[in-house]
Amino acid sequence: MLGHRVRHPPSTNYDDDVETPTAERLKRLDSTDSSLSRREDSDLEDEGRATPIQRTRVRPSREIPDSEAESDDDDDLLRDGNRKTELESALPPVKTDKEAIAEYEATRAAEAQSLDLHGRLGQRKWVSGKSSIYVDAFNLALETVLEDESHLFDEAEMAVFAQWREMSYEGQYLYVRLFLRKTAVWHRINRLKYYGDIADLPAAVQDLLEPRTLPALRESIQANPGEVEPPKETLLRNTFTFADGSGGHIDTLEEASSLLKLDELKAIAKEAKVQGKNKSELLKALRKTSQGQGGLGWAVLKRSETEVSVGSEKGFLADEETLEEKEDLDGTNVSRDSHFVRKILASTGPCIRLSAPALKLFERVHLVFYRSTEWTEKSLTTIILARISRRNFPEYIVSRSTNIFSSRSDLLEFEASIRTQFNIDFVLEFNGTVRKDGLQKVKDVFEEVYPRWRVILQEEQRKEDRIYESGEGAYLRRFSPAWVYTRIVHKGTYVLGRFKEHEREHQMLMELLDQHLFHAARRGAWYQRKALLEEHYMWALKPDDGRSEDAQKKRWKKIALQTCEDGLQDRECHLIYHYDLQKRVMKLEKALKMVKREQHDFGHVCLGKPVERVVEGIRIEKERTPSRNGTRRDSDAGPRRGGKTIWVDEREGGGECSVEAMCLSWYRDQGWKGYHSEGGIVRTLFGYLFYDVLFTYIPNVFQTPYQTCPLDLHTDAFYSSRASEINHRLVEIGNGDASRMLQEVYDREHEKQTCIVGIDWSYDLDDLLEIVQCFHGEALATVCKVMAQEYQQRGGGIPDLFLWHPENGEVMFSEVKSENDRLSDTQRLWIHVLTGAGIKVELCNAVAKEVKTQR
Repeated sequence: MLGHRVRHPPSTNYDDDVETPTAERLKRLDSTDSSLSRREDSDLEDEGRATPIQRTRVRPSREIPDSEAESDDDDDLLRDGNRKTELESALPPVKTDKEAIAEYEATRAAEAQSLDLHGRLGQRKWVSGKSSIYVDAFNLALETVLEDESHLFDEAEMAVFAQWREMSYEGQYLYVRLFLRKTAVWHRINRLKYYGDIADLPAAVQDLLEPRTLPALRESIQANPGEVEPPKETLLRNTFTFADGSGGHIDTLEEASSLLKLDELKAIAKEAKVQGKNKSELLKALRKTSQGQGGLGWAVLKRSETEVSVGSEKGFLADEETLEEKEDLDGTNVSRDSHFVRKILASTGPCIRLSAPALKLFERVHLVFYRSTEWTEKSLTTIILARISRRNFPEYIVSRSTNIFSSRSDLLEFEASIRTQFNIDFVLEFNGTVRKDGLQKVKDVFEEVYPRWRVILQEEQRKEDRIYESGEGAYLRRFSPAWVYTRIVHKGTYVLGRFKEHEREHQMLMELLDQHLFHAARRGAWYQRKALLEEHYMWALKPDDGRSEDAQKKRWKKIALQTCEDGLQDRECHLIYHYDLQKRVMKLEKALKMVKREQHDFGHVCLGKPVERVVEGIRIEKERTPSRNGTRRDSDAGPRRGGKTIWVDEREGGGECSVEAMCLSWYRDQGWKGYHSEGGIVRTLFGYLFYDVLFTYIPNVFQTPYQTCPLDLHTDAFYSSRASEINHRLVEIGNGDASRMLQEVYDREHEKQTCIVGIDWSYDLDDLLEIVQCFHGEALATVCKVMAQEYQQRGGGIPDLFLWHPENGEVMFSEVKSENDRLSDTQRLWIHVLTGAGIKVELCNAVAKEVKTQR
């Protein structure tokens, strides 16, 4: 359950005259992975911060940032370790670095040592060495969960929480700081730098290592689809500790070597007379030495022979001796591998890591608290820092859901489904080329999950029909095991395709499309794949009922045509898939030789190709530096592909500028106004025009008073939960009411600088009003609809320059490319959307008419 954490702006100080750098764009995948996972059929397819133009005083960016996670909201969950929780994404940007936390704690460190958790949070008072924002945030999550959802934890787990509360502050502080680090690794105690908050580090360590008893466990282990039983190391026993000591636990060379830096490992290798360039080679050489020699060449090194004092061996260091007790003291039967382990531990000193059972229990608490499987150190502190920052937030009804899991069994099954999903992703995404045995493993899991998926689908549908009002359960369904199982079934269809089991794959796609509760964002991809199978495979797999081969093929092409039409008429099929479906419709109608009057006419949405534009300028190239051997490094041979280039701004005083700024100056000479915003204008317009839709009351999506958007904005539940309100707003925009709505929100919220996702208050109102007046209503509505359907995935990839021409009443987007740049998949998608909406798009190719070398 790893996560992707979106970076925060460097500061929330609005008065600093510091320009916030533009967010870097990442290459993005489509919202589903069908284009990547259907390569075997590719032969069957036909398809193959703001910088204003006028030079004004630089203003800091005041945009409330949205998620920059640009790939599929599920498929890339494990691909990148930098993702926010929905709750953290909805909070305003605040400083969460060490300096910010130290500042808050120092300024409130005053007096009140007698305040409890809620008193410290309410009055913003912490006392160094006695309270900490880290511990308070951790305990806030625990208390909030136990107050409303204690039914999710059994007697033994409640006993763990009781013992946690009895632990000393310093023990809690050490645990929480380790909890926020790499939780599965060992930490050298002598390198823990928490002395400012922990006066007695050995006592804090001993507090975590102390064995604790639990009441007798009565609950049987729960079996779940795809997982016979949970990992054994995560199960609570009759006794537990909050942390493990290195003695008795580190007994392999790989584990011990992870504690060492490369220089330290080289020193040990030098003593053993082996060589290697990196850790891997050194370990391989040490192991080879171990296998070649059965006995030790020197006496067993004891803890007392290291720099650690004899007195410190008592207590939590004493368990280091257990490794020696496992072996014969004469050394004749001791493996050389064990000796290296002992020698490394003697060098590092005692180590500590968090014990898995307690760790997994607290992770479960955070899953319930954050309503997310992803959380980070910033997740833990952002909520409190948002509470104590002085900001204005939109007015909305706060409604924290109290029962996202109806029972403990549901929670455990959801956790198990996440682990199963991770295993599948590891096979298909992160393990190199997928072999046949890997595909078979995924298929076996799919076969096991499938029956349970169907059962839960029926339960969720009954719940939707009888319990939830319209759209109320959309966000909470993300915490149903069926949400994860639906994704596993989706992955299963890919494996069925790889095994050429196209009839079964077709049946599964039909079942996925028959349900409307989970993964609506994938429906377009399912229609596309289903139509492809019907066009090319199903005629040979289904009975022909006496029809000739040509008649059978024609019949299935008609079925494929109907599938495409169904997709275009499906309100949940996102707009980004319409072009490919329309393209297949025209292809099938041509193959079926339909008369012209019966064919579809998509002329009103036919894509116009972006205009190619060439802008010449002077590029600055840094002088290449020679390497140590006197040759020039290849990396300095010119700007690398995708790298930033430096140009001369000939029209604005000849200073250095980016390629986008150089092209922006050229467009200004042609009478255009514009910004280098990379989507900033689009997000700002969306925030203005959908302000009241964003903050419409929907249960469960406003869980704190400090949110800049609903929790489901970055999910496919946002559109489906507000379909009526969104479609009504799109009609208003199409009818030309955008200027009125924008003016109303500006008049009401600008003076307060209300924190609203996407809105950058530094954009001039006159510019925004000119922009919406130049936008054709239907075109602006189309762009807003794409944002409403897939805000997270489509927040990036928008062309670099947003331009408008007040005299001509025209808007235009321009994607700037230097000689080393290429369009990404997401950029191509946005160009399709914009041109399909009748908006002019240019590809501006920057060409160097002269190259100046600079030292």
